[in-house]
Amino acid sequence: MAKKGSAHMTAGEQVAGVCFFVIYLLVLPFVTNPVFNLAEKLLNTDISQAMRNTIYYYALFAATVIIFHGYIGNTTRRFLDNLGSACRTAVVGLVALYGLNELVYRLTNVIMKNRTNLNDTTISAQINDAPRVTMLIVILLAPFVEEVLFRGLVFGGLKGRSRLMAYLISCLLFAALHVWQFAVVQQDITYFLLMVQYLVPGLVLAWAYDHSGTVWSPFAIHAVANALSIWARS
Repeated sequence: MAKKGSAHMTAGEQVAGVCFFVIYLLVLPFVTNPVFNLAEKLLNTDISQAMRNTIYYYALFAATVIIFHGYIGNTTRRFLDNLGSACRTAVVGLVALYGLNELVYRLTNVIMKNRTNLNDTTISAQINDAPRVTMLIVILLAPFVEEVLFRGLVFGGLKGRSRLMAYLISCLLFAALHVWQFAVVQQDITYFLLMVQYLVPGLVLAWAYDHSGTVWSPFAIHAVANALSIWARS
């Protein structure tokens, strides 16, 4: 049986993490391409989209490790101390994710027949352009960053105040991450309706973190789910 509670972040990690999270969620989606465009002019070279994605996610990965290194060490020790329970939680969560997700996708496709999920479309295009790099990002780098931020920082930070609030806010922010920039770029608020498709993953991943007490259980679910999604596209 897993120990009660979860690995906690220090006050310094929480403050630095919140600043990083705000930049990651609200700033980087709009400044990254202009920065790369400026770099191309200054260096007089072309930076492919695959290289941009690689640099971007390795930078996010590095920043996450630097900011949250203490928390990552603590949550890893908790995972190793409760390996059996954490692995069982990951398996149950993966089954629940696929069962509930299939239901939600069928319902949303009926309701939103003419609305394309641009996040899925973007990933598919990246896989066609640079499959190895994209698989590394989608299966390992992005899940690691997102789990530390959304489950470790947001859910873990709110859980002590209200478990319900932790579930609600972490799920909503996780869902918003995958659609809000497309709604802004397309100037169409109906894209926010696609948040429904990400509420189930957000809920299952938060439950896995809450139940196991370690970020590695939701990371495993997230990574395997993304890997299976890529395999289904091929």
